[in-house]
Amino acid sequence: MKLADLVATSERVAASSSRTEKIAALAECLRRIDPDETAIGVAYLSGRLPQGRVGIGGALLAEAASVPPAAEPSLTLADVDVALTRIAGLSGPGSSTSRREALGSLLARATSAEASFLLRLLAGELRQGALGGLMEEAVAAASGVPTESIRRAAMVAGSLDPVAVGALTEGPAGLAAFRVGLFRPLSPMLAQPADDLGEALASLGEAALEFKLDGARIQAHKAGDDVRIYSRRLHDVTGSVPDLVEAVRALPVRELILDGEALALREDGTPHPFQVTMGRFGTRRDVERSRRDLPLTPFFFDLLRVDGQDLHDEPAAARFRALRGAAAALAVPQRITSDPGEADAFFEEALRRGHEGLMMKDPASRYEAGRRGAGWLKLKPAHTLDLVVLAAEWGHGRRKGWLSNLHLGARDPETGGFVMLGKTFKGMTDAMLDWQTKRFQALALGT
Repeated sequence: MKLADLVATSERVAASSSRTEKIAALAECLRRIDPDETAIGVAYLSGRLPQGRVGIGGALLAEAASVPPAAEPSLTLADVDVALTRIAGLSGPGSSTSRREALGSLLARATSAEASFLLRLLAGELRQGALGGLMEEAVAAASGVPTESIRRAAMVAGSLDPVAVGALTEGPAGLAAFRVGLFRPLSPMLAQPADDLGEALASLGEAALEFKLDGARIQAHKAGDDVRIYSRRLHDVTGSVPDLVEAVRALPVRELILDGEALALREDGTPHPFQVTMGRFGTRRDVERSRRDLPLTPFFFDLLRVDGQDLHDEPAAARFRALRGAAAALAVPQRITSDPGEADAFFEEALRRGHEGLMMKDPASRYEAGRRGAGWLKLKPAHTLDLVVLAAEWGHGRRKGWLSNLHLGARDPETGGFVMLGKTFKGMTDAMLDWQTKRFQALALGT
């Protein structure tokens, strides 16, 4: 498929406020994509790159925006994919220059509309309104496969791209391979934030309460003595965490898929900061020494498979019972209640033990891999800070010409000056970016 055709679809989707029209436009485009380009097209229309990060930052994007466009469209989806795969593979001395040249060569073949699309895609700012749920419905409409079947397969696969290929080329039969299986990690289910414990408990009714841990999300797969540990991003980190492997291997069950977190604990049982725990997962050398200096403790809160039985479609209450039957010694502390007083006391206990807050789960909820399910809520103490804008950076790509990243700081009571605490750039509408650019330039103190 020509990139120009996909860009035209993206523009139609962005211009429409109707969900039905967006789905129809996406489905029509998907039906016309060549089978070997389907995964690429689904990723691009979803605002993602199949390669993930390709090493192109804001400065390079800003420079590339000045490349003169081509007069006529010629690029195919496969052309773009080959070029970006090559760019992603560049490393070592001279790689920055090579990336600049490769990106320039790609954009020189793109029309103005195609170049704009590619620059926004590379910057992660496509903003066309084709989020994951919408794309799932579009794949369903294009393939004739029920949306729920597409959604469940994507949960298991961890990505919509291969599911779309199967559905569009083989129909329902193309989804047969996407089942929960050992050593095929699932995208983890996520929680929605809650602002008030009482309101959250009232919305759930009886809830399973758990400590909200600030550790490294892990997924453990066990088949006999073969144990593998996967990270939040589904990377195999088994070699870095032998202590976790041994803990899971010792469980008296032959087959398991467990979801949980790993924490590095102090001598008093309180957790080290998140960054300290994460240091273990980057270990490649002296693993045993790192293990001795900073042992990890697993805390599991869900069980998705046990001895040949898939549980991810079972109610949470059934999964929790199975978890305590199979791995009680490694299960996160849990309290099931509908009483606000008991819930508040459990919340305070979590904070006293040094944890982030509270997880609140609907006992009837299913495991929604890769989604922020309504059945999982997270509650943390709210801390409000009054900060000032110390500086602002000019944006790149789609935000070129606007002040974007804001440097935020607070008053230092000892010196009377300001200390920078962090930066923010998300959640800003075009109108907000335009306003703050004009306002901050008028208020600027200079250097």
